[in-house]
Amino acid sequence: MQMRHPKTVRAAALATLLIGGAALSGCSAVGGDDVVRLEYWGWGVGQGEQVALWNAANPDVQVRHTDAGGGTDSAAKLLTSSRAGNAPDVALAEYTTIPSLVIADVPRDITDLVADVDDAFTEGTWAQTTFGGQVYALPQDAGPMVLTYRADLLAETGQAVPTTWQEFGDVARAVHEQRPDTVLAAVPAGELGFWAGVSAQAGADWWSVDEDGWTVGIADERMLEVADFFEQLAADGSIDTDPVLSPEYNKRVNDGTIGGWAAGIWAPSVLGGVAPDTSGSWEITPLPEWTPGDAAVPFQGGSALIVTKNSEHPEEAAAFAKWMNASTEGNQSLLDVRGVYPASIEGQELAIGNAPPSLMPQQTEFYDVAAEVSEDVLPTTWGPNVALATTTLTDELNAAIRAGTPWRDAFVATQAVVVADMEEVGYQVTTNG
Repeated sequence: MQMRHPKTVRAAALATLLIGGAALSGCSAVGGDDVVRLEYWGWGVGQGEQVALWNAANPDVQVRHTDAGGGTDSAAKLLTSSRAGNAPDVALAEYTTIPSLVIADVPRDITDLVADVDDAFTEGTWAQTTFGGQVYALPQDAGPMVLTYRADLLAETGQAVPTTWQEFGDVARAVHEQRPDTVLAAVPAGELGFWAGVSAQAGADWWSVDEDGWTVGIADERMLEVADFFEQLAADGSIDTDPVLSPEYNKRVNDGTIGGWAAGIWAPSVLGGVAPDTSGSWEITPLPEWTPGDAAVPFQGGSALIVTKNSEHPEEAAAFAKWMNASTEGNQSLLDVRGVYPASIEGQELAIGNAPPSLMPQQTEFYDVAAEVSEDVLPTTWGPNVALATTTLTDELNAAIRAGTPWRDAFVATQAVVVADMEEVGYQVTTNG
């Protein structure tokens, strides 16, 4: 399968197609004497501790943290609060939700406010928060994809660590042949980030945009070939399709009958919580390649800080975001307090000196591998209706798995729904496939 790298998004075109003007409404900061008080929404462990570090060092700008939940739940709450004029000053948002928030006029253009830290991030990371040359969020954590695998399983079955997807398939078949109750990985229907990621490796852009409009490539032939590849492995019994982190999946991770997970660099932390007794059995390696020698990897997951249009104190809000995501102290706290892999270059350099995740204490070069894969990431453009694509693909692919029909048909059907939805709201859309 031939690979290509996605084209860089054309800045002016995306600005025109993605955003529109809107009047500033409302405010969210609560004034009091000479102290600026900011509201911050963010999810995950350690947020309160991290905010406390800022507050201790910045008595004139105090931040109050609220856990508003993550993912699409947080995005929906942000949209509602923004329309009511009482959105927080700063909010954490997943990369996949930022385009829809920009369309809804929730985040402020912070280009000028963060210009002094634009070189603190790699091009691929910065691209996820920049639309039409305007910056709408500051990257916080990154999720370059890797393969997390049971090193003991491969050693016991005499298999080498796969470096290509072809080798991955060969190893998966060999493992399953020796241990019929064991699979190298589960590839569930609902993991849109996985499918978009591994197909991006193969050259498929699920969404792209230029001055003529949007192009949707969910049914790109390269994506369909990727679907065929994993469908065949599932037909062989060499991989499973159990939903990730379901009770059955977690049980199998613990008993060793699921031996790997192709996902973002955050996967070891998740598995460490699910199966702590398997600590020492796992390692990470760069994501297998479709074309040998082409090491570029996609992101899966990650989040960024937005400054909302409702904020009365955008400069102070941006300063807080820059401290958290682009300063030495902030990045160290992301590692030590939050346990996430920073998006900034300095944060990733700081990580090299940190201990590996508890799942793999023996892999002392863990963060060296993470730094290696982070050097060559594929810029990603997410479309305005990622949530619709996720639910549609989950339904269509699960139906195909149950019925034994071609998996590629699920991607064709998903593209049709996504395109129809975009056209209905007025976008000019063409398709690849």
